[in-house]
Formats: sequence, structure tokens, C-alpha cells
Amino acid sequence: MVTYKYKALSQGGIEVEGVIKAHDKNDAVIKLKEEYGIIVDIKEVASLDLFKRKEGTGKVKDKDIALMCQQFSILLTAGLPIVRTVELVGLRSENKVLKEILASVAEDLTAGYNLANSFQLRAKNLPVSFIETIRAGEEAGSLEMAFGRLAGFFEKKSGISEKVKSALTYPIFVIIVAFIVIAVIMGYAVPVFTSVFMGFGIDLPLPTRMLIAMSNFFKVATIPMIILMLALIIAYRLLRKKEIWAIRFDKIKLKLPLFGKISIMNAASQFANTFSTMLAAGIPAIRALGITARSLPNAYITDEILNMVGLVEQGQSIGNALRQVKELPELLVEMTAVGEDSGSMEHTLEVIGRYYDTEVEYVTGRAVKLIEPTLIVIIAAFVAFILLSVYLPMFSMYGSI
Repeated sequence: MVTYKYKALSQGGIEVEGVIKAHDKNDAVIKLKEEYGIIVDIKEVASLDLFKRKEGTGKVKDKDIALMCQQFSILLTAGLPIVRTVELVGLRSENKVLKEILASVAEDLTAGYNLANSFQLRAKNLPVSFIETIRAGEEAGSLEMAFGRLAGFFEKKSGISEKVKSALTYPIFVIIVAFIVIAVIMGYAVPVFTSVFMGFGIDLPLPTRMLIAMSNFFKVATIPMIILMLALIIAYRLLRKKEIWAIRFDKIKLKLPLFGKISIMNAASQFANTFSTMLAAGIPAIRALGITARSLPNAYITDEILNMVGLVEQGQSIGNALRQVKELPELLVEMTAVGEDSGSMEHTLEVIGRYYDTEVEYVTGRAVKLIEPTLIVIIAAFVAFILLSVYLPMFSMYGSI
């Protein structure tokens, strides 16, 4: 593969610079003509061996991306050259993965690559919305504004995610503690009581016999159950890497009680906020819709929206196309249609995005309020069952004395 640097004119007549890898010059020209109308210049440049060099591949949090974008916006607004800006942000970054990525991006820029293409090749773990907003900012000559919008977007996204995680932490903690306590009781305490009762040779009541049977089952089945759970988790993670399975799993997730609604509200929030940010960056609506779909946390909704992009390209309105995605809330779809008809879709989506941000918090908080008493009742019932199973034989022994 050979690397070529090119200059081309976009459909809007804006000059675009970038790099492309192809087998030869003719192959590069064919690929570029599929995306741009006019190719102004194309020449071979030294290859940076992008696919063999080791880059950071760990997860990058939204909070780290927001901080990075904020630093980019400040330094570019101050007038620093892009190469120096990338170097400074990389040096200041506390995230090891971003530090590695930015160091490589700085080298790419020095060699003639543009910022969006370099990020696209180097940072497979950064969201597509980030890459495309940067690309739009470069094409429009307003990188500092693009980074400013991204900083606000990822800061808001991080805030919502943190609130959801914080709300779910307590129920998860209670479940883990309850599981450990029950395992200890069933594995150690119950066998002690069992041996004592067996020594007296009395007829054990039904609850006690059930408890002993459960204890015997757990002694035999605990390790196989743990192995089975680990195997299921590993299988789930491996299958999710395949698109068709990710879509199936996420479709099921939408139908779960409580958590299904949280998933829908979260997808609606991210759709509105991402679509609004893409439009504000100057990305055409159809392209922005596709980017937004690929940025959503639910693969099934992503697939449904991407299937509608073709209808929009054929001339159908975005609002009408989205009406066919039954999983999206009706209010979101109707407000998108209103914004499209009135020519203020960016502002409308921004407003509806704030509404669904609040809805995510409300639905999550409500789910937690329902889960907590349910857990307490289940744990209390099980504890009562254990106490009843232990004390009934004692009462029988005292009664026979």
C-alpha cells in the first residue's frame, strides 16, 4: 500500500486536504472520486507504517475526551499552531492512552497528514462523532469551535453516565454482599446445624429438610455454577464483538423491565445531543444522522436508524424516516420533525436533549427506588426462612423433653 497526500474540492466547493492509502495512484484517484467531485492535486508521501506501530488501545473515558477537547479549544483560540497544540495537550494529558495517541498524531501532522485522518487511523477507540466533528471543523477552518462543542458534549455525556452508575452502585453492592453472606451461611453454618440435628435423631420439619437439601446442592454445585457463569460472561463478550449478536442482545435489553426503559431514555438523550452537536459543527444532516446512529449505546437502535438513512437519501424527511424506528420515543421523533420543518432542528434537538438528560436521571432513580425495597424483601424472606428452618427443630426437641 502506498500513501498519497491529496487536495480536493468537496461538494460544497470547500478545499479539503488529507491522505489516503491505496495500491497505486489510479486506485487512490478512484477512491477519492467516490467522495469528492474534483481532485486538485495528489502526490505520494512517505508512509508512516500506521498499521504496525503500537498505539494505545485501552478505553478512553468521556471525561478524559472532554478535558482534552477543552485544552485544544483554549490553545487553538490563543493562536498556537495545530502541531504544537497537539504536542502540548499530549504532554499535559494524564491518560496514558491519549498521551500515546497524541504523540503519534503530532508526528503525522508534521509528515503532512491532516488532524481528522490521523485521529481516524491512530485512535480506533475514540468515538466516530469525535472524528467527524474534527473533520468538519478542519473543512470549515473552525477547529477551535469544533473542539469547544465537543468539550461541552462529552462533559454532558460523562455527567449523565456518572449519575447512572452512581445510582446503580448501591443495589449492585447489596446484591454482592447478600450473595457472599448467603454463600457463607449455606456453606459453613447450615452444615454445623445439620450435624447437630442429625445427632439427636429427631424428625426434621419440611423447612429444615429444604434448607439441608439446598446446602448440599450448593456444596456440590457452587464451583460448576461459578465456572458456568464465567463461561457465559466470556461467551457474551466474544459474541458481542460480532455485529449480528450485538444487535440481538441489545434488542433483548430494550425489553427488560425497568432497565429497558433506561436504555431507551439513554439512547434518546445521546441521539438528540449527538445529532445537535453534529449539525452545529456544520456536518450535513444526512451524514450527521449516520454518525449519530453509530454513536448510540444500543446496537439494535443503531441498526434501525442506519436502515432509515437510505430513505432520507432518497428524499424522505428525517422525521418521517425516524417514525419507522419504533424503539425511539414518540416525543423525540415528533420534535425532530418539527425542528426539521421549521429549519431549527439543531436548537430543537438541543432542547429535547436536555429534557431526555433529565428523564434518564429520573427513570434511573425510580428504578433504584423500586429495586432497593425488592432486594430488602427478598433478603429478609430468605433470612426468615433460614431462622425458621433452624429454630423449628429446636422447638421440637424442647417439646419432647
